[in-house]
Amino acid sequence: MRVSPTSTRRKMADTMRKKISLIAQKIGEAGKNVLFTGAGISTESGIPDYRSKGGIWDKFRPIYFDEFMSSREARVEYWRRKAELYQDVVHAKPNPAHMSLFRLYEMGLLEAIITQNIDGLHQESGIPDDRVIELHGSNRRVRCMNCGRVTSIHEAQERVERGDLAPECECGGYLKPDTISFGQAMPEREMQRATELSRTCDFFMVVGSTLLVQPAALMPNYAKQGDAFLAIVNLSETPYDEMCDVLIRGKAGEVLPQIVDTI
Repeated sequence: MRVSPTSTRRKMADTMRKKISLIAQKIGEAGKNVLFTGAGISTESGIPDYRSKGGIWDKFRPIYFDEFMSSREARVEYWRRKAELYQDVVHAKPNPAHMSLFRLYEMGLLEAIITQNIDGLHQESGIPDDRVIELHGSNRRVRCMNCGRVTSIHEAQERVERGDLAPECECGGYLKPDTISFGQAMPEREMQRATELSRTCDFFMVVGSTLLVQPAALMPNYAKQGDAFLAIVNLSETPYDEMCDVLIRGKAGEVLPQIVDTI
């Protein structure tokens, strides 16, 4: 007997509704809910990801941290790339996925967001800084590699546009967007907090991450070790697909609003 396309679509829609309802139920139980987000939540805001075809690493070879620190030529190239991507940073706005997480926060159902993203869109959606753990830093800040002073990306961008191709701090240190480059140490405080939250949460949901970048990708494993309910919403496969309790293949901006509406 042939199964009609209409019947197949209906079955798929029913399965999706059940998955969304289960996730909504778990979030609504008001335990310690932790969200983990990757580039897939921000591509719908026009921010390119890194690993997919046509992404940033397709276009640019990564500049390692030791290159940045040892070579002015590498610093000039690094800032040239940042300048090219600057408009993406300043013009990007939170999309329905970001706003759905803000709604969870307003409902008192969001303990924290652990994010691999460097775009600052969670904070722009209205979620306070202290609820967002930026494992890979932020493109919206610039840090001196010598004295540690933090300034705005806009100030550094203006200097680059005026011809200061590798801007330096007043102390003589190199200025670098406050993001984690390949070969650079992860932020200790953020990693400790993210690990603790992952190990002790009741519900952990991954949104828009392939979970390939270590050590950030260990967080879902810590959550499962702590008996948390693990949900994944992502367009592509992840190493945790067989381990999770609910898996949804879909766009964050379409799935998350449905989950929050169901709550």
